[in-house]
Amino acid sequence: MLKPSIPKGTRDFSPEEVARRNYIFDIIKETFSLYGFQPIETPSFENSETLMGKYGEEGDRLIFKILNSGDYLSKVDEKLYSKKDSNSITSSISEKALRYDLTVPFARYVVQHQNEIIFPFKRYQIQPVWRADRPQKGRFREFYQCDADVVGSTSLWQEVEFVQLYDAVFSKLGLKGVTLKINNRKILSGIAETIGAEDKLIDFTVALDKLDKIGEEGVKKEMREKGISEDALQKLQPLFSFKGGNEEKINSLKEMLHTSEIGMKGAEELTFITDTIETLGLQTASLEIDVTLARGLNYYTGAIFEVSAPAKVNMGSIGGGGRYDDLTGIFGLRNMSGVGISFGLDRIYLVLEELNLFPETVSENSKALFINFGEKEAMYAMKAISKLRSVGIKAELYPDATKMGKQMGYADKRDIPFTVLAGEMEMEAQSFTLKNMKSGEQFQMDYSELQAFLKS
Repeated sequence: MLKPSIPKGTRDFSPEEVARRNYIFDIIKETFSLYGFQPIETPSFENSETLMGKYGEEGDRLIFKILNSGDYLSKVDEKLYSKKDSNSITSSISEKALRYDLTVPFARYVVQHQNEIIFPFKRYQIQPVWRADRPQKGRFREFYQCDADVVGSTSLWQEVEFVQLYDAVFSKLGLKGVTLKINNRKILSGIAETIGAEDKLIDFTVALDKLDKIGEEGVKKEMREKGISEDALQKLQPLFSFKGGNEEKINSLKEMLHTSEIGMKGAEELTFITDTIETLGLQTASLEIDVTLARGLNYYTGAIFEVSAPAKVNMGSIGGGGRYDDLTGIFGLRNMSGVGISFGLDRIYLVLEELNLFPETVSENSKALFINFGEKEAMYAMKAISKLRSVGIKAELYPDATKMGKQMGYADKRDIPFTVLAGEMEMEAQSFTLKNMKSGEQFQMDYSELQAFLKS
């Protein structure tokens, strides 16, 4: 018989892992709420036309398509079918696709529900997304995104708030040394204009975004392959060696971009955000301008963010986002500016695990296991268990009246700290015998003493 398995890039989660994931979810949700964001949910799959063409060529390739129900090949044109070109027949056999992120479905939601929404609309969404990517450490084909967006305002105070929100979440998680990298797509447009590569802006930004993965020479090689000239690469050289603090970097940018109106606008926006954060201060994270940060998604138009884990952890970005001036325009609603960020839950989990930052109480299971001595005794125990549960104490009864050693072994393996014995003797005395599973000590007590002890 074949051993059951799951698809590559997906995972099963144990009770302990789910408890730890919920700990992260709860902190993120609580902070989103604190900042005035409201929750929404959208379907796990969308119509293909909603998703396709919104993420650039690379993103489109990574979208999981869903085959139409029934005899999906019957509608395919014979000539098309005989070519055996899967790309050309995809639209005929697949009309739906699993969502690639939460931002495009959110844009669709805003357009569809525009008459019910109060703008500016602050929403958060925590749901799984799917990408047909090559699985590796920290990169999965099914993973959760935790997004917050504001649409209907062009104010840069939103960007400032998102920097603070990131900082608040990582502070609550006890994660120190996180770097919030920031750039602006207007700056990248300005650079492309300055080096004479405006027509290659997307190729330029997609290549530049890979700097931390393929290095300076790898980026230049990719740019050459996309037709960016040697002269343009020469002019680009200072970009690879920007040094100093945020103020110095902005001054260098202004010098480099003084002939580009859009580039100077980007520099002004960056100045406002970094100066404001400098005045307000951050708890644990640091904000750093990274002029090579491009985030290869076509819809960003202003500020772009990427969050780097502490240097001692070998991990990719654990969050990111940015400003998009007309994302809803793809669905017919013009002039609806928005800005949003995302938390990479799975990577944050791996970072917290590696740095041993999960509190011990996160995975705490039942406080007490009542030993089962038989039907009458089980009823006596269950009455006590019901009362304990009503005051928020986690307790359970072993379901079978089997050997006591087996029941004790079960409590031990489950890391349940106390067992409660309620046999004939205890029932007569209207008491319980509590055993500390670590020390082996036993105490006889009535119900109110038992409740007070387990509560403490």
